[in-house]
Amino acid sequence: MPYNLSQRIVLSLVGMGWILTSPLVSLPILAQTSVRPLEDVPPFKPLPSQPSELLTETEYTLGAGDRIKVTVSPVQEYGGDYQVLVDGTLALPILGNIRVEGLSITQLTDILSKQYAQYVKRPIVTVSLTAPRPLRIGIAGEINSPGSYLLSVAEGQKFPSVTQLIQQAGGLTTVADLNRVQIRRQFKGETLILNLNLWKLLKEGNLTQDITLRDGDSIFIATQATIDVAQTRLLSDANFGISANQEITVAIVGEVNRPGSYRVIPQSNTGNAGTTGNTTRRQPPRLTLAVQQAGGIKPLADIRQVEIRRFNRDGSQQIIPVDLWNLLETGNLEEDVILQQGDTITIPLAKDLPSDEAQSLATASFSPPTIRVQVVGEVRRPGTVEVPPNTPLNQAILAAGGFDQRRAAQGTVELIRLNFNGTVTKQDIDIDFAQGIAENDNPMLKNNDVVLVNRNLLTVASDTLTTIFSPFGALTGFFNFANLFDSNNNN
Repeated sequence: MPYNLSQRIVLSLVGMGWILTSPLVSLPILAQTSVRPLEDVPPFKPLPSQPSELLTETEYTLGAGDRIKVTVSPVQEYGGDYQVLVDGTLALPILGNIRVEGLSITQLTDILSKQYAQYVKRPIVTVSLTAPRPLRIGIAGEINSPGSYLLSVAEGQKFPSVTQLIQQAGGLTTVADLNRVQIRRQFKGETLILNLNLWKLLKEGNLTQDITLRDGDSIFIATQATIDVAQTRLLSDANFGISANQEITVAIVGEVNRPGSYRVIPQSNTGNAGTTGNTTRRQPPRLTLAVQQAGGIKPLADIRQVEIRRFNRDGSQQIIPVDLWNLLETGNLEEDVILQQGDTITIPLAKDLPSDEAQSLATASFSPPTIRVQVVGEVRRPGTVEVPPNTPLNQAILAAGGFDQRRAAQGTVELIRLNFNGTVTKQDIDIDFAQGIAENDNPMLKNNDVVLVNRNLLTVASDTLTTIFSPFGALTGFFNFANLFDSNNNN
């Protein structure tokens, strides 16, 4: 039986093993609109919720917006670049619309190989992801800016990791528990719970804890049950830890000179960076900086019993005890607690304060930089002088210009002090400018002390005579004025 040209071409293709069905015109075309169900999907074992030590990364699963490249050998016409549609399907030649949402690249490759095997003998199918869809991730818990984030993944770039998202969300709070970072992920129809320990990343450099994110991930960072100030310091050094660029508002009450609400600005530290010059590094706001902004502590502040009240993201409240005396005595920087937005700092009143401790407190960085002393009487510039804490009495007199050489009694001055219990004491001090600091001869001054420089005996007598005779001088002047008119009348 003779064959026409079309039939000869079809028979030749069949003989070569390319086409397994009869006539070419009977093949489905791309215009097909029905969604083909997934047949012969390779079985998989659902992954249960596991800790991060057992499971850290998962395969990428396809979703609406992904762009993929499909090649089918030896029929190149069946391949091309395609985008997953909003309904999660993919429109392919011959096969029509196939639902691919939630499939991994490996799964889709196996499915397409089986589907195209109905039309092509021994097809070689490859699927590659060319442009991932943007990732929408939710993050909550002890993070500065919780919420939903849309992360774009440029072609050729790696997927963003957990720490990169934390950085974008403003960093961690000071009470974040890095031992309990949880990710909930939908994968192959199952909900996975990935438990990460980011301390292993900070302390060991374990990159398996910094897993890459997937679209739809939900991240939760738990709150520390008990605040560890040592861990807080480590967080301030991490590149994804506590942000050092944010101003915070705190309240400070109790034994400070200006209690109230303050905005605390992070400090900048400049250090050497080898031969490349200086580098500037910012430090998160700390307790002593807030105390300084509040005018410093008062002389009877109990710095051993400082409290910081802090509200967590879950609505709970924690109280952090602080011993600033330990900072002064041992240099333990852990006592200089890193502050958080909304903290309330309370500095109580001490019942009694030894004099040696008072001297140490006066020179602390969180004490006022100056004290105000009244120097009155026979000095060149009487009035209020501002001097550093622990300034001896001699220096306060010199700050007021020194004695008035003609009028001052330079042997003894009076020190008047308002005590914390409301009483007033007065002490006579023998002045010797060559004298070092001594409690009886040259004591250290306290805020609001009054130094009274009395008049010498000659000045007292002179001022007394002036006071006594000043009325007669006035009368003499009156009589002289009257005599002027009398002399005129006599002429």
